Amino acid sequence: MVTLLRRPVLVPAATVLVATGVGAALLWWGGGSVQPTPPGLPDPGPTTTWLLPAARLGMQIGAVTTVGLLLAVAILSPRDDGGRLSVLGYRRLRAAALTAALWSVAAAVALCYTLVDLFGLPAAQVLSVRAVLNFALTVPLGQALALSGALTLVTAVIAARSLRPAGAVVALLTALAALVPPVFTGHAASASNHQLAVSGLLLHVVPVTVWAGGLFALAVTARGGTADLTVAVRRFAPLALACLVAVGASGLLSAGVRLTGPADLTGTRYGQLLLVKTAVLVAIGVTGLLHRRRAIPALTAGRRGPFLRVAVVETLLFAAAVGTAVALSRTPAPVGGVEEDPATALLGFPMPPALSVETVARLWLPEPLIITVALVAAGLYVAGVWRLWRRGDAWPPARTALWLAGCAVIIIATSSGLARYGPVLFAVHMVQHLLLMMVAPILLVLAGPITLALRALRPSTAPRWPGPREWLQAALHSRVTRALTHPVVALALYVASLYVLYFTGLYELAVRSHAAHLAMVAHFLGVGYLFFWAVIGIDPAPRRVPHPLKMILVLISMVLHAFLGVALMQSSTVLAADWWTALARPWGPTPLEDQRAAGGIAWSFGELPTVIVMGALLYQWIQADQREARRRDRAADRAEAEGREDAELAAYNRMLAELAERDRQVRG
Repeated sequence: MVTLLRRPVLVPAATVLVATGVGAALLWWGGGSVQPTPPGLPDPGPTTTWLLPAARLGMQIGAVTTVGLLLAVAILSPRDDGGRLSVLGYRRLRAAALTAALWSVAAAVALCYTLVDLFGLPAAQVLSVRAVLNFALTVPLGQALALSGALTLVTAVIAARSLRPAGAVVALLTALAALVPPVFTGHAASASNHQLAVSGLLLHVVPVTVWAGGLFALAVTARGGTADLTVAVRRFAPLALACLVAVGASGLLSAGVRLTGPADLTGTRYGQLLLVKTAVLVAIGVTGLLHRRRAIPALTAGRRGPFLRVAVVETLLFAAAVGTAVALSRTPAPVGGVEEDPATALLGFPMPPALSVETVARLWLPEPLIITVALVAAGLYVAGVWRLWRRGDAWPPARTALWLAGCAVIIIATSSGLARYGPVLFAVHMVQHLLLMMVAPILLVLAGPITLALRALRPSTAPRWPGPREWLQAALHSRVTRALTHPVVALALYVASLYVLYFTGLYELAVRSHAAHLAMVAHFLGVGYLFFWAVIGIDPAPRRVPHPLKMILVLISMVLHAFLGVALMQSSTVLAADWWTALARPWGPTPLEDQRAAGGIAWSFGELPTVIVMGALLYQWIQADQREARRRDRAADRAEAEGREDAELAAYNRMLAELAERDRQVRG
């Protein structure tokens, strides 16, 4: 331990050794290592059996180090006097470029040897450029690994070429995106209730990577005095606590999905490995408490030793957790004895009974990821209102009610019985679409979350350490935000994406793939919020749109949305026909009748939110005119009190005089 503290460069090597040793030992214990192959069955050989887990371990280590270093650059490193990267931030960004490149190499090796493992033959008989490309482009498992590797390579390029904090943020978001594709394969994707399993795993993988990576970056790359390190650790502490809560809750959810009962925890190797991983995470949580109680006060007092000791121990525990996770990925999970019917295999749950109000209200299908995001959003909004109230500032209760109602609509649309019937009936999906793209965004936009955040967040007292308020202001004034909030762009994204979704193969992809479904939900909410922010938003925006233009935008969107409904009603071609044929729903309307009902819903129900928007827009227009009139009256009163003519009134009088002169010249 003393050697590690004196030579921090040894910490990465120790981390790799611990992760490799724990992973290899538990891989052997769980039954995922080399096993005698029965005669007559294909055998890829011991090289593949050990090299594939090693490549996956390399991917996880690369993910942790890359995400951690980029996180440190984005929020845990000071800026220079001009707001650019400091020397420490620059070094961390270049180190992230190297670890991202190694991550992409590990992904490429995992891609190749996953193909070898699937064929069960020696690598020399399987691997070829054509075979690997075909696997990467056509097979979901290969597509996930290839996409992850491509995103890590993009991350490496961005990190290597960026010189500003914005580049580090883009690289961080790309690296986090690279974590996602492999989650949709493996034990989670093969579970019967894969929606719960996949979303639970996402809520586990991303927080634990951020948590472990941030700690690694602070423990290994901290330089200079203790003042900057103290600020960085204080910033990281609440993020680590949030990650701890997310990891614990998602771990319980994932275990419940993969185990057939409590007896599997001790009666199966998979359950035993889960207990080992749980024990390691509990130990990490305990060391985190030591950080808050001992390490941070010691840093404040100018002593780095206690922090480094706790950080190194916690980093090595994370390495053991990564090794355990790799062993779990190769250990067979307990399998229930109930065979799946075709509908369950497609949906991830049994075919629901015939649609009724009672079944929609009773048969909820929780989506953990979206529920978590909605509850966190509601909690942050209430916390902001509470902070304003504590310092004596007022905030309209109606706005709080609108925000909470918007979050509730999101949960109902994605986790109630609507979610269970959405992939079964196109008409129910259309109801979800309208709730997510119209109703929820309208409620959220009218709540003014950006205004609340700007009022509730405290400005940073150190120019070299910008905080959340400064990040939000930078995002509002960025080129990307300015481009997206352009009226034409917002309208195009809002309307054109609907036609692209429903009149291409994307809709069928969204009902077949949970990843595509989550992307569709995010898209609906994103473009809906963007459009209504430009039209009726009360938050500050990069550009001001005149009220007459806003009215035109609303009318155009209403007409195009209604035309979509008419097109669906009049079409004789069934969308996603292969899906409905494979699903073979035994009750309810035919797919074509269902599609026409969905078109009718889009045509009729879509008018109601538009009327609400028009009413809100007219009210805002009247209020703006009244404010302008009051401003002009005050300016005129000030001019009269000072004995001078009001500037606007003088300009108006000159305009009238010029018009009168032109009229006399025409008559003469």
